[in-house]
Amino acid sequence: MTATRPVALVTGASSGIGKAATLALAAAGFQVIGTSRDTSRVTPGDGVTLLDLDVTSDESVATVVEKVIERFGRLDVLVNNAGLGTNGAAEESSVGQAQGVFDVNVFGLMRMTKAVLPHMRAQGRGRVINISSVFGFVPSPFMAVYGASKHAVEGYSESLDHEVREHGVRVLLVEPGTTNTPFDANLLLADTPLPVYAQQRHIFDEVVAASFRNGDDPAIVAKVIVSAATDQKPKLRYPAGPLAGRVTVLRRLVPARAFDKSIRKFNRMPV
Repeated sequence: MTATRPVALVTGASSGIGKAATLALAAAGFQVIGTSRDTSRVTPGDGVTLLDLDVTSDESVATVVEKVIERFGRLDVLVNNAGLGTNGAAEESSVGQAQGVFDVNVFGLMRMTKAVLPHMRAQGRGRVINISSVFGFVPSPFMAVYGASKHAVEGYSESLDHEVREHGVRVLLVEPGTTNTPFDANLLLADTPLPVYAQQRHIFDEVVAASFRNGDDPAIVAKVIVSAATDQKPKLRYPAGPLAGRVTVLRRLVPARAFDKSIRKFNRMPV
């Protein structure tokens, strides 16, 4: 079967930004495949096909991409949204735990990208949209492992975009701020907690809970993803939501010392 409409594949589509992206892309005219580890508990939106996918498995990734190509005959957009968040001081996370986060947030994204690039190059067009975060370019105390993974995504995406652009493929970054999703409730707790960080970690828990509770609607981020997928002249980076837009400007214009102070003040840390 060859699709007449463009085809988009979205990872981490069971809830939050991923689910909102599948609905927004379908409304924009895409045939959409949404994936998660267990789609049996997910209700698809109109025009959305669900497939089970484990981004940490080479075999699972290859199988899903092959299924999409066999069924639709093309793949125009990959949205790499699957990811894990962390909560805890950097010293409190074991190297093994950090490797597990990177296996999803970074290497899972790389697996998906490597699997789709041959098809996109062969058809002479395609877009890989990597969901980063404001924490991919600003520090967040007590989320160092997560932030490091998103910094890695930023560097990988920007470099790869230069490599594949001449083949008609673009690699783009969508950078949400805090979003009103279950993300904060599902943060991976540090596996080696230390008493020395307990008080400040508790304060951080309050700060992050309030930030996500008052965060942007996932539909706002989904709208930006659609723009990245359809803009005739795409940008490398797409800040998503008011907070992300403000932080992007502040990071660029505010002196380093003042920006550092604002980070500590926001996180209720001694200035």
